[in-house]
Amino acid sequence: MKRKKLAKQKDKKPNAHEVMKVGEVFNLSKEKLVEMLNRALDLEHAARIQYLSHAELVDGLNAEPIIARLKEIAGDEEKHEGVFRELIGDYLGGVPSMGMAKTYPATTIQEILEVNLKAEREAVDFYLTILDEIRNSMADLKYEHYALEHGVRHVLQDEQEHIAELKVLLGLK
Repeated sequence: MKRKKLAKQKDKKPNAHEVMKVGEVFNLSKEKLVEMLNRALDLEHAARIQYLSHAELVDGLNAEPIIARLKEIAGDEEKHEGVFRELIGDYLGGVPSMGMAKTYPATTIQEILEVNLKAEREAVDFYLTILDEIRNSMADLKYEHYALEHGVRHVLQDEQEHIAELKVLLGLK
C-alpha cells in the first residue's frame, strides 16, 4: 500500500508552496509575472523604435523641440526596457524577451502625437494590471515584492508624465 502511495506522490506536480530543490519553489505567480513583464518589455521595445522613427518624420517651423522631446521619450523607454529586463532576470529568474510589440505608422505631427498618446495610455493600463498582479502575489514573492513594485511604479510614473506632455503638445490639457 505504501508503495502505491509513494508512486502517486512522485507523479504529482508540486504546488506553489512545495519545495522542488533546496531553495527552489514552483511558483505560478512568478511565471505569470515573467510573462506579463516580457509583454511590457516588448511594448517598451516598440515604443522606443516608434518614437525614434517618428522623430525623423517631424518637420516644419516648430519641429526642433518636438523632435527633441520624442527622442528624449525614446531614451526613457530604453531605460524602462532595462528596468523590466532586471525585474525579469534578476528578481524572477526569467528570460527577458527580445521581441517587439506592434508599432504604428504616422506621417503628420498630429498623427504622431495621437498614436503615441494612445500607446502610452495602453501601456499605463497594462502596467496597472501588472502592479495588481504583484500585489496579489505578495505572499509568493516574499523576497521580490517591493523591488518589483518599485520598478513598475517608476515606469508608470514616467509613462504618465509622457501622457501629460503629449496631451500638452496636442492642446488637450
